[in-house]
Amino acid sequence: MMNRLFRAIAAFIVISTFTNLIGQNTATRRELNQLNAKINRENERVDSLGTQIRLLLPELQNALKANLKAKEQTDSVAILLINRINTIQNKMRLLEDKAAYIDSINFAILAQLVMIENKIVTLTNSFTEMYNLKNDKVGNKVSTNISPREYKKTYIDALSSFQNGEFERAITGFAGLVMGDPMNDLADNSQYWLAECYYTMKNYKRAVIEFEKVFTFAGTDKDDDAQLKLGHCHRSMGNIDKALEEYQRLIDYFPGSEFFEKARESIKGINIR
Repeated sequence: MMNRLFRAIAAFIVISTFTNLIGQNTATRRELNQLNAKINRENERVDSLGTQIRLLLPELQNALKANLKAKEQTDSVAILLINRINTIQNKMRLLEDKAAYIDSINFAILAQLVMIENKIVTLTNSFTEMYNLKNDKVGNKVSTNISPREYKKTYIDALSSFQNGEFERAITGFAGLVMGDPMNDLADNSQYWLAECYYTMKNYKRAVIEFEKVFTFAGTDKDDDAQLKLGHCHRSMGNIDKALEEYQRLIDYFPGSEFFEKARESIKGINIR
């Protein structure tokens, strides 16, 4: 009885297991079928997309070629424009450099002309003074240190040295006269020509000092001359503001001077530059 019972139980277990396996296989097959159906649908979609791509590919290729060609044309035009801009900029720089060079040349020429004019005026004044002295048109006060005759002779000699370009000798003569007898009628002239020597030698700093001393002589007739030369000195040293100030001082304090217009022209020349 027990053996029959065990066999029956075992048979039941085998049958149940087999039945479960059959059920599981059926579900698996159903899932596989569903999965295959999905794969087939996806393949159909892929095939459809492939067909569309094959149809659109020539158009896409043509559009890409057209874009590349347009880009090449745009790039070539841009490069051409950049080259033209660079060329124009280079020409502008050259023109600016030429303009600056021309301005510097014009200013240098103007400065040289001013220097030449100053030398002509200075030499003319020196010859006029010498002529007047030789013809006794300039009198002298009584000198306590140097006799009037000796003073005048030394003055003429120093002035001749200046005219001959012997500036060191002229400086020695004029300085000796100023220190020897500052009360002489020609003392202020000696002081002025002493400053002129330094100015002509381009020692502008020392010239400024000597020209300023001219104003210490009461009743001097060289004050407007000295005032103009102070402006020239500072201009030559590059002290433009100070030069303008000195030229303007001549205009303000010496309205009747023969150098009035010269001061105005100098101011105008500086402002134009």
